[in-house]
Amino acid sequence: MAPGGHRRGVAGAGTLVERLADIADELADLAIDRLHRAVDDAAGTERAALEAEERRLSQARRAVVRAMAALGGADDADAAP
Repeated sequence: MAPGGHRRGVAGAGTLVERLADIADELADLAIDRLHRAVDDAAGTERAALEAEERRLSQARRAVVRAMAALGGADDADAAP
């Protein structure tokens, strides 16, 4: 529901799939950024935390891809980790 308790217009499945695809792309970008930062952290002070964050972001991306598939909008190639 939108703020104030009013329901926004209901989007079609295709629109939701497009939004989810954008979210999946953003999550992938964030995960790659965390991996780059972990590799650059030669001292290792933040490496473990960055790698753990990358795993969480990747897991979230996979969940979004599963939601896309449930709505009929992701093919097998998109579902690959």
